[in-house]
Amino acid sequence: MNTDAPDDWALYRAERRVLEIQTKLHRWAIEDPHRRFDDLFNLVTDPAFLLLAWDRVRSNKGARTAGADGKTVSYIENRFGVEVFLARLRSQLKDRSFRPVAVRERMIPKTGGKLRRLGIPTVADRVVQASLKLVLEPIWEADFQPCSYGFRPNRRAHDAIAETRMLASHTYEWVVEGDIEACFDTIDHTALMDRVRLRVKDRRVLTLVKAFLKAGILSQDGARRDTDTGTPQGGILSPLLANIALSILDEHFAQIPGGPATKEWERRKRRQRGQANYRLIRYADDFLVMVSGDREHATLARETVAAVLAPMGLRLSEAKTMITHIEAGLNFLGWRIQRHRKRGTTRHYVYTYPAKKALKAITAKVKTLCRTDVNRPLPALLHRLNPVLRGWCAYFRPGVSSSTFQYLSKITWYQVTKWIKRKHRRMTWKELRRRYCGGGWWPTTATGQLFDPGRVRVTRYRYRGAAIPTPWTTAA
Repeated sequence: MNTDAPDDWALYRAERRVLEIQTKLHRWAIEDPHRRFDDLFNLVTDPAFLLLAWDRVRSNKGARTAGADGKTVSYIENRFGVEVFLARLRSQLKDRSFRPVAVRERMIPKTGGKLRRLGIPTVADRVVQASLKLVLEPIWEADFQPCSYGFRPNRRAHDAIAETRMLASHTYEWVVEGDIEACFDTIDHTALMDRVRLRVKDRRVLTLVKAFLKAGILSQDGARRDTDTGTPQGGILSPLLANIALSILDEHFAQIPGGPATKEWERRKRRQRGQANYRLIRYADDFLVMVSGDREHATLARETVAAVLAPMGLRLSEAKTMITHIEAGLNFLGWRIQRHRKRGTTRHYVYTYPAKKALKAITAKVKTLCRTDVNRPLPALLHRLNPVLRGWCAYFRPGVSSSTFQYLSKITWYQVTKWIKRKHRRMTWKELRRRYCGGGWWPTTATGQLFDPGRVRVTRYRYRGAAIPTPWTTAA
């Protein structure tokens, strides 16, 4: 592969070559569950893998953010050129002179006033991590259980919500809402590397993965700290490593009596004998343990989870890990999941709709955007506001969300018209409607109009079960 010409044709050929190799790795991993792969380092340094890794780093929104070295993607393109940068990076990997740089720390706010640590690697580190992920992901995807949905190809949060709703409608009424304390910051490196070695034999790849784990953190005050545990959020490789670590929990529930591998008639017998059945649903470090039994069985499941996670250096939050009945409802991935009576009937169903916390977050964002400089034109405000509303509604469309969308529509209209009134303090409603609403009531411009959440029609997301294909299911 010639990286001296990173044009569309070169990128297309790189994608085809990478997909072909990934398909082979995935097939070999499925055929031999105990196979340990050797000679993977040559794939990490393959020009096709590096070129595709560069393309993914460049197309990411974080490309405009620099790491500890101060270099962005555009800086590298203009100063060195892509072909020179990738050739130098490949040479450093080959002669073992490549050393990951400490990630740049940024603290981003969370709901409730808390902060989350985000680690920003350099562009060079991001490219190498992306290449490593291209090699390791198809191997580990052969081992990951169907109950895991976060940061995996062709899987999304809607799959986790659909499975939760399906199980809650079929006797799995008690739920353990799992919350791991600082999951990405506390994963034990030794235990994680032991799990990586179950599939990877190439010492050069293992050394490279460990180097990224031990790269350190450059804090906001300029001090450098060592990283003895955890895999900092923000790195391309971090979600895959976290899934490898947390897959120990998936494997446990996949094998226990009463788990998904237990036949249906055996599960019925267990319930007749007063024993419980269990199912795990995990999205990254957020997970639910669905229990077909009683509260005592759910309490036992919580203790089991804590014991399984302990060898990985992880522990459950005592305050946030709760046991809930589906009648009382629970919040998961921004959704409210609860069973209640259908209006006008005596039947009870499990419903999914946007959680109050998610609605509060989007309304706060709309208000913040509408507090911006009123000297800008209305199309500039709509250009920022519409993608936020469209994305939020697309996420919550597969649920009972009509009334929520109508409420959000009213809030949005009020905030935008309030912004216009601040812009023109002496303008009458008649003039406002003529100038900004085309004579109607909804804000409209020559280039488009304000996105109306109230017009979004809800739909149903079908549960796909264990039949979700991977990108490497068929030969390239």
